[in-house]
Amino acid sequence: MSETQAGFDASAKALDTLTNTAENHPDAQITNLHHPANHESSHSWLGKILPASTRDNLETRFHMGNYVIDRQTGEKSFEAMSIYVRLGMHMLYYGSEQEKALHWQKTLELLKNQSEKMGREYDTPESRAHIEPFIKSFDLQDSLVEMVQPDPTKYATFNDFFAREIKESARPIAEPEDEFMTSSPADCRLTAYPTIDLATEYWIKGRGFTLSRLLADPALADLFDGGSIVIARLAPQDYHRWHAPVSGTVESVKDIAGAYYTVNPQAINEPGTLDVFCENKRSVMLLKRSCTGSPVAIIAVGAMLVGTIKYNEGVEVGTNVRRGQCLGAFYYGGSTVIVLYPKGEVVLDEDLVRHSTNDKCETLMRVGWSTGTTP
Repeated sequence: MSETQAGFDASAKALDTLTNTAENHPDAQITNLHHPANHESSHSWLGKILPASTRDNLETRFHMGNYVIDRQTGEKSFEAMSIYVRLGMHMLYYGSEQEKALHWQKTLELLKNQSEKMGREYDTPESRAHIEPFIKSFDLQDSLVEMVQPDPTKYATFNDFFAREIKESARPIAEPEDEFMTSSPADCRLTAYPTIDLATEYWIKGRGFTLSRLLADPALADLFDGGSIVIARLAPQDYHRWHAPVSGTVESVKDIAGAYYTVNPQAINEPGTLDVFCENKRSVMLLKRSCTGSPVAIIAVGAMLVGTIKYNEGVEVGTNVRRGQCLGAFYYGGSTVIVLYPKGEVVLDEDLVRHSTNDKCETLMRVGWSTGTTP
């Protein structure tokens, strides 16, 4: 067996161990898949599973996390990556180009099985045992007061807690009466580009990314040729519902089957690899914007260990939605919401574009914050 194959198999075994441990609730806090990859007390067990060469590759080939810029303070900080994300990335990108190609199909099948397994597990009453460890892992105690149900013990399952609702007062919408403003669709780490070409130059490096593939509809893609793109990445610790970035009428909703690859920036930014956004499971909503009549596409993209993308009851074709209205929820894992605007529809906020291009860095955002305005 080659060193690459051994590393891949060991990473797969480690991921399987993580998800299997989720079924052994008393041990949930000991080997917690939510902990950052540098959480030595939780992940010393990895040394018993991963060969030394594989551990070294994980450390040198990929960073321990990502830098983000806080929009309110302008400060740049480092966010550690959860261990399950790093294992998934390792399986995707370890070895030569030929070996990667052989591994992608194996990884696709593995992540699909693991995501579906965790979806089932986190829908059981027993999964409530994971709520407190999750809160502690991400220091979410202070944010509980923002939730419609602030008591963690009141949630029926872990997935119920993961997709928890937030009080409207906790996320005020910027200038709600201004129909020409666009806003962030989620609590997220956000990048924004005036054109798709800039997005592929600075951020989306996977081979084969096109709007036609992303939307699975060449005619629809033509409507956004030369347009702007906003990419909102939700980390596991974030409030995991997404909201309308503009007001409008739902014209269509299309679910697209796909994979469960990680949407971490290091996967998106990896040159020449598979294009995660066009490969992953996703749902495309097309809105007709109220103030201009222009189309706006909102793409909810699933990710590693995300089993379900679910729209709120009543959000369907023909529904009128207002900017800031909650549209749906992701159940367990990291996720992404992509918003597409036609050419000339929006002038994106200067600071978001600057962070995305000059700094090549995501901006920490909240639901309802401004992302731009229609000229």
